[in-house]
Amino acid sequence: MPDPSEPQLTVAIIGAGPLGRWLALQAARSGLRVLLEDVLPSNLHHAREYIRQRLSAAALDQEASGALGFVSTIEDAVRQADLVIDCVPDELESKLEILWLLDRMAPPQTVFATPTTQLSIADLAACTYRPEKCIAIAAAPPSLAELESQTGVSIPLRTGAATSAETVALVKDFWQRLGFQATVADN
Repeated sequence: MPDPSEPQLTVAIIGAGPLGRWLALQAARSGLRVLLEDVLPSNLHHAREYIRQRLSAAALDQEASGALGFVSTIEDAVRQADLVIDCVPDELESKLEILWLLDRMAPPQTVFATPTTQLSIADLAACTYRPEKCIAIAAAPPSLAELESQTGVSIPLRTGAATSAETVALVKDFWQRLGFQATVADN
């Protein structure tokens, strides 16, 4: 149950595939404001059904109140985001493209967290105007069944030389709210 004294965190999740929809579900369950984006209407439809099947009636009211939203443009997703997590393929071109778009559309204070096991967060962050706001989620994407059965496990994060302490704290807090512990290592 969310702590009302904690500030409301707005999380934009880019990509409504299995990882994106699971993250959106967990964040909604944790009382965070969530915007799930995908350019493919069918992915958003599947994500909406997945989340509705798993949320309680009270949590479904979050969607009606605007705390849980499904959007089809990156700009709509990141406009008020404190944290953006991209769920695009772990390929250099995909990551560079999404970070380029996010960097231009998100407010200056927005933090970017990108799941990658192969790429250097320092190199990816250097392609933005805010390398201090970039961090990697350094875990191989598990299957949806594995995600749904895990809580309390450690989520490894990787920082670059420029990653700020505030960025690390925000992302660690996000994972803690979801019931996970985050460990941090330099790139």
